[in-house]
Amino acid sequence: MSALGFDPYSNPPGVERFSAFLRDTPHAQFEHIRIGLVRQLLDLGVLNSSHVGFDSCPIASWVKENNLKTSLRCKRFDKSKPPKGDPDARVGVRIHFPSTGKGSVEYFWGYRNHVLSDLESELPLWEITEPNSVGEPSVAIPLLDSAKVSLGLQYDSVTADAEYDSEAILRHIVHELDALPFIARNPRRAQDSSGFRIDRQRVFCPGGLPMYRRGRMTVKAVTYIQYQCPFYFGKRPDLLMCPVDHPKFSIQKGCNYLQRLSDSVRDTIPYGSHVFKEHYNRRTAAERIFSRLLSVTIQEPSVRGLDSVRNHASLSHIAVLLVALSAHQLGYTEKIRFVRTFVPNLLDK
Repeated sequence: MSALGFDPYSNPPGVERFSAFLRDTPHAQFEHIRIGLVRQLLDLGVLNSSHVGFDSCPIASWVKENNLKTSLRCKRFDKSKPPKGDPDARVGVRIHFPSTGKGSVEYFWGYRNHVLSDLESELPLWEITEPNSVGEPSVAIPLLDSAKVSLGLQYDSVTADAEYDSEAILRHIVHELDALPFIARNPRRAQDSSGFRIDRQRVFCPGGLPMYRRGRMTVKAVTYIQYQCPFYFGKRPDLLMCPVDHPKFSIQKGCNYLQRLSDSVRDTIPYGSHVFKEHYNRRTAAERIFSRLLSVTIQEPSVRGLDSVRNHASLSHIAVLLVALSAHQLGYTEKIRFVRTFVPNLLDK
């Protein structure tokens, strides 16, 4: 407070003036302060950046569509009709835990704060806020590259949950960053090969029929040979229906099988090993980082609009980094993560 020109023992300015400050200040100014704090912490050795991790935090927009107590004539979460109160907001989902062990999915209009964290110090390295329509995998590579170029980082490992299990992300980590990926496999992205059989150059469907070869196809730098149902594409007039009555026979013109030709980066990852499990368990540090960001109200913006919400989220990161820097410089190195208690305890002394 005193560094900003305010008396730390008096009440801060009103929320209206603070909201106007967030709306009128260019985001580049907040970025400049945040990056400066990260560089100081790197120079002091507080941040290491060898082992980093991804995670994201939902930020609900302050609109009536998110208030389930209000009545609306139209559909509350129609993604084709953004709320008039915040046209930049997009529909997203978040997991709510009303009781221990029981989670429920909630829809909301708003944004997500994507963070690249230092897993050793449990402090944020880089962040960006995007609308909900921008998914976690599409932000991961820009986060890694922006932090590396701006801060001169060298990663040893990158850890994340299964949401970031993408061929492009894994290849970028291994081949471009020369780091080890410790990202859990996403079963939804694995091809179901049960029932299919490969014999030399032929692929047989679950019904035991040789599938029709459509040729090669390349998707995101990965090459496959595509095989499809012989009834629809092989011109088999002797077949009247699928021999095993497969459900895909009627809903999508039979089975489709992709035989991968390109090497998979996943084959080099030691899933299930002790090393993988040890590094993967470090991802909980990112959750603790968001817990500290929540204590400085990152999920409770008083403003609307992408630029203003970005300023609000960056200011939360600045507060966390500033506590870490102040604690280290004052000799309280064990309290660099004490966001809730460090400042009140310091003022009492």
